Amino acid sequence: MKTSDFMYDLPEELIAQTPIEPRDHSRLLVYNRATREIEHKHFYDVIDYLNPGDALVINETRVIPARLYGVRAGGGACELLLLKQLGPKRWESLVRPGAKLKVGKTVSIGEGRMTATIVGESEGGARIVDFECEGTFEAALDELGEMPLPPYIHEKLADRSRYQTVYAKEDGSAAAPTAGLHFTPELLDRIRAKGIDVIPILLHVGLGTFRPVKAENVEDHEMHSEYYEVSEDAANRIHAAKAAGHRVVAVGTTSVRTLESSAQETGEVVAKKAWTQIFITPGFHFNAVDALITNFHLPGSTLIMLISALMGREEALRVYETAVQKRYRFFSFGDAMLIL
Repeated sequence: MKTSDFMYDLPEELIAQTPIEPRDHSRLLVYNRATREIEHKHFYDVIDYLNPGDALVINETRVIPARLYGVRAGGGACELLLLKQLGPKRWESLVRPGAKLKVGKTVSIGEGRMTATIVGESEGGARIVDFECEGTFEAALDELGEMPLPPYIHEKLADRSRYQTVYAKEDGSAAAPTAGLHFTPELLDRIRAKGIDVIPILLHVGLGTFRPVKAENVEDHEMHSEYYEVSEDAANRIHAAKAAGHRVVAVGTTSVRTLESSAQETGEVVAKKAWTQIFITPGFHFNAVDALITNFHLPGSTLIMLISALMGREEALRVYETAVQKRYRFFSFGDAMLIL
């Protein structure tokens, strides 16, 4: 397969820059794999497509304010983007300008309230950074950090909570699991009241989710690694839904990657804490997921390849072309799609 096989034309004006209010008033494209029919709804209509006994699986990861701006020793602005925590105050980070931030260099952040020292290098040009600050690192980061919005969003985010799901709990993501941004507490209450089991799992989203596939052949792309957890309770509830003939509906590609990673060895979801580099492309056999709620994804991305594995490449591109024609809003703050 070629990466070029997963491209589509997207006018720049359709890339959503700000979130819709209320959250569940975004548009919803519904695609039925059995009939190939497309419907155009609003997200609050999603409850009409969920049946009592279904398992709705959500990712409870919480985005950290992972972007830090500072001044290099000797002058000059710079930026650090936290990727992976390696210790209480040690992080693997992307840095800019990379040429000026070699091992041994220091950065002052927040007029000296935090200091960063480059102590090593890692794959892909990232740096190992030790931080010093008064009090806990988490408190300092919450004060000084900014939400790491994707590069295609140019508007300033007025309310950082809008880049969190309403059910976010566990700090650790460098990007939001954006399909979950459409849910409100009230909508989730209505879903539970209908008899749908809302089951939490965890996958900390890495910035690799934004990185384009540069390899000409899809098979040559190396996936980034992400940490995930499936609890014993979550695994048991998913088993119960499956055994009773109900569907597992994943909220977001992060939930898909978590569930399918945990099911790779045995063919069914198991309790697990691990790192995954799962790469889901057409031809993949889904062991866990029956339906998916997701946002629209970048052309040529690993995420549109995952969608194509679920619904077929040609159908995926047809649906995306329809979304463009119907002027849906794309990407993180955009509209949603339900694949049944």
